[in-house]
Amino acid sequence: MDIASLVGFLGAVGMILGAMISGGGIGPFIDVPSILIVFGGTFFAVMYTAPLGVFLGSFGVMAKVFLPPVKKQDELIIRMVELAGIARKDGMMALEGQDVPDKFFSKGLQMLVDGADEAKLTAQLNQEIKAMRARHEANQGVLKAWVDLAPAMGMIGTLIGLVLMLGNMADPKAIGPAMAVALLTTLYGAFIANIMFAPMVTKLEGYTAYETIYREMVVIGLKNIARGESPRNIQDQMIANLPPKLQESVAAA
Repeated sequence: MDIASLVGFLGAVGMILGAMISGGGIGPFIDVPSILIVFGGTFFAVMYTAPLGVFLGSFGVMAKVFLPPVKKQDELIIRMVELAGIARKDGMMALEGQDVPDKFFSKGLQMLVDGADEAKLTAQLNQEIKAMRARHEANQGVLKAWVDLAPAMGMIGTLIGLVLMLGNMADPKAIGPAMAVALLTTLYGAFIANIMFAPMVTKLEGYTAYETIYREMVVIGLKNIARGESPRNIQDQMIANLPPKLQESVAAA
């Protein structure tokens, strides 16, 4: 569980709800036509920005904002150094069946066991990193569509409300509901874009950057094992990606 994501989201929503309640309750801020225009309209508008599979998959991606996969770079380095020592002492075949932290690492290690040279290993794993980034960008593109389209849908709702209001100026009872549609659609659009989805996009882009660095560290370690580099040299190359305090911790391990 990512505490910052959970507390940040609940805190932002809580501050907004608190302001609504202190101003007279939530009731005035709930309007069914406005909800249909903004939430429903944005949902379907976003749907046709991407293939259906990508659109549906984006909902699972949203959960990763709060439940990100845990991959520790320091543990990766320690394990890579151990495997380098095994390979130097007993040969590549001794790496068969060794425990590793994730599937990407496991695939690269199996390539070494199967006799892949440094060039083939690096090319294959770099292609996997490229494909991963493309998948992430496609999913993040759906979330960015929510950020872009929700305010636009809110503006459409505002224009609808103004048209309704100006078309019924002779009926005072019709002005209030029309004005509510005009104002609340803008509010809903801003809420969806800036409270729900814009922070998600930023968080997921950060996770993608972290995952990319993690996988690049795997490639560095494995290709150096393929070269027969010493465990110490492999560690020195890999810890360059870590912050200073974590470098000291790994070096002392």
